[in-house]
Amino acid sequence: MPGQKYPVRAIPLEEAIKVIQVAERARQGRLRAMFMKQIFLQEYRARQAKILGEKIADAGAAALRIQKVWRGFQQSKKAEREREEEMIFLGMNPPPLFNEVGATIIEAEKVTHMRDKVQMKHEEDYRGALVTIKDDLKLTEGPDIKENLQEQIRRWFIECRNLTGTFPDYPREEEGGSAIIFSNKTPQQVIEDMIANQEEKETNKKKKKEKKPKTAKKEKEKNETKEKNKEEDEGWKMSPSIFLHTMEEGSNVYKDVWKNKDESWNFYQDYDPEMIKEEKRKELESEIRVQVDELMRQELKNLKLAVNREKELPVKTGRKKGGKKKNKRKKGKKGKMGKKDKDLTADRTIESLYKELVEEGLLIQALKVNLSDYIGEYSYLGTTLRQVSIEPMPSLLDVRQLVTLYGVLPLGSAAVHKKAPLVKSLLLAGPSGVGKKMLVHAICTETGANLFNLSATNIAGKYPGNSGLQMMLHVVFKVARQLQPSVVWIGDAEKTFYKKVPNSEREMEPKRLKKQLPKILKLLKPDDRILIVGTTQRPFDAELQPFCRVYQKIILVPRPDYASRFVLWKQIIQRNKGVITDALSVSCLAKISDGFTQGHIVQVVKEVLTERRIRQQARKPLTAVEFITALTSMSPVYQEEEESFKVWYAKTPMGRKRALALTGGNAENEKDKGKKKGNKRETEKKKK
Repeated sequence: MPGQKYPVRAIPLEEAIKVIQVAERARQGRLRAMFMKQIFLQEYRARQAKILGEKIADAGAAALRIQKVWRGFQQSKKAEREREEEMIFLGMNPPPLFNEVGATIIEAEKVTHMRDKVQMKHEEDYRGALVTIKDDLKLTEGPDIKENLQEQIRRWFIECRNLTGTFPDYPREEEGGSAIIFSNKTPQQVIEDMIANQEEKETNKKKKKEKKPKTAKKEKEKNETKEKNKEEDEGWKMSPSIFLHTMEEGSNVYKDVWKNKDESWNFYQDYDPEMIKEEKRKELESEIRVQVDELMRQELKNLKLAVNREKELPVKTGRKKGGKKKNKRKKGKKGKMGKKDKDLTADRTIESLYKELVEEGLLIQALKVNLSDYIGEYSYLGTTLRQVSIEPMPSLLDVRQLVTLYGVLPLGSAAVHKKAPLVKSLLLAGPSGVGKKMLVHAICTETGANLFNLSATNIAGKYPGNSGLQMMLHVVFKVARQLQPSVVWIGDAEKTFYKKVPNSEREMEPKRLKKQLPKILKLLKPDDRILIVGTTQRPFDAELQPFCRVYQKIILVPRPDYASRFVLWKQIIQRNKGVITDALSVSCLAKISDGFTQGHIVQVVKEVLTERRIRQQARKPLTAVEFITALTSMSPVYQEEEESFKVWYAKTPMGRKRALALTGGNAENEKDKGKKKGNKRETEKKKK
């Protein structure tokens, strides 16, 4: 127990001395035993040295040996460090702190964040200034602008009356009203233009009476011969760029407005009130001009009635009769158009149609995949292969670039869609696992488009019969037009154009859309941002001509080459929380996985990098053997299959054009041969 005192037993002196002696002798025995052990070990070492014929090393030799070991260790570490620096310099290894964000990047992100805040504030101030400045101008300068316009138009009335003897016809509102007359012209120039127009009309009437109309056929033949001669003389020339005009306009605006502008007073880059006033003054003038035009039209009518009362009345009656006839014609045209473009779902809202398509599985949600996630590299051996007359397959980055040009840019931007060549349909052909569906979803993600699935397997059993098929297509494309941009995806596109339908797929009716697809393409207007995208892994099973008529552009998606496989292995391992060390040879993996697709690589990485294996990486780094064992259970894409895609593409119209473009001289010879054969046939017919 704590705090309890134990009784002390007293012993006699002799017994105490005896206890001390026992402890002291035990201590001395232990010391003696240790000493004897050291002597024994020394003797044992000496005996062993004599047996082996070695001499006992002195202190200098021992120090020299220690120095050798230390210097060797130090030199090996230095060589290893230099080798690592060399690999980083060559780009074979990532630099240290590669994935960590540096202080400069963090500072730059802060600056951009602050800049975004300031820009948002300036944008709000600018929007508010647009309204306030316009209201101020309307109060201060609005009445003056109205008076000036009225005086200018009245002066034009009087001067035209003095020169021509009659009042002029006032331009209609559709043509632009009085803005057309006074656009960058003085009143004298306007009068001269009016006189010149009247003289031209009189001369044209006289020429029509004197000359007889020539036959249209002769003129067409002459124009065709002239065009052919021009083409033969000039040869092929690059068409002028559509975007050059907009670039020149932007450059001219910069030179005129911003190049020599003094903004020393505007340190915080706020809005310029004078520039806003100039813009809003024009808008205000156009708004006031509409009101003034209505007043001046009425005033001109009153003037004509007052001055030319006898001439004005019969003109009005004639106009009324002509107007009735025109209205009748317009009604007839509208009736015909109404029959053609009959709306089958006029009584339903877009929301209800949208809900129906989602419930039927025809409108699906696109996966959030960016186009940059389609990893690959350029083919750097393309030119060398062409020199040996071998046409290489396109690289993965070439495919990504074509998808951007034909799909992403026209769908994402209305301005690009108007100016770029119209592409209504696109076909992605390639073996399974190369990322065709991923590209379809990437187009939708990048452009924010709706994704409609009209694959043969998806529409099987839905909307039966011809009337049901028409209703389905009507609903799909009505919603697609209202909610554009839209992508209509047809998976396994070859099934729609089967040469022979397999027995197992006859119940599915895969050829339902065969006759409807060409009609749909004709109905798509240039303003519609709708793209039909087909994916196929067996295009050679389809009928070639109707298949190629539907799909304007065909993109072959190949299996990845060595450079693309190297980048794929590296990035996919890192994205799945894998760490690449010296123990893992990525180049070895890229070499061994020849023939395997992106899908195979992703599947293998996910199988190997389980949660348990990711935790073990610190003490047991990844090796190439782990991935190779998982690859052995998969079947690759062989060279023969890739060659079959090449052969099929060469038969398509795009493939033929490409072959003729590569052999330009042969193409001209073939044309000449065709012309000669045609001339021979004509001579034989004439002889008969």
